[in-house]
Amino acid sequence: MEKIQSKPFFVSSENEWEELGNGISRQIIGYDNQLMAVKVKFDKGAVGTPHSHFHSQVTYVVEGSFRMRIGEEWKTINKGDAFYCEPDVEHEAECLEDGMLIDTFGPARMDFLDGSKPAYLTGKKD
Repeated sequence: MEKIQSKPFFVSSENEWEELGNGISRQIIGYDNQLMAVKVKFDKGAVGTPHSHFHSQVTYVVEGSFRMRIGEEWKTINKGDAFYCEPDVEHEAECLEDGMLIDTFGPARMDFLDGSKPAYLTGKKD
């Protein structure tokens, strides 16, 4: 596998937000083959549709409030909260007030780098 790696520093003001549609946008913070961190902004009412992927995921709520489902369990998570989703488990989120998340994935989401529409907008399995 070809080695990939982002620049060592991420300065938010120097990076454009990628508009994904449906009130969701993102900035890729940093990555290599094993790990990726992504800042994701949600407008109130935006929905990350049910989806799953082969990546492990840990997400931290920077701002806002989200109604979240992982597998069969629903929970409201707020600023300062986080969740872990193991690979291949279906999950979804609804933004209850304008919010921002930091998503981390292992391994890196190659689909985020090649311009593909993410599974949380299409509802597909990665």
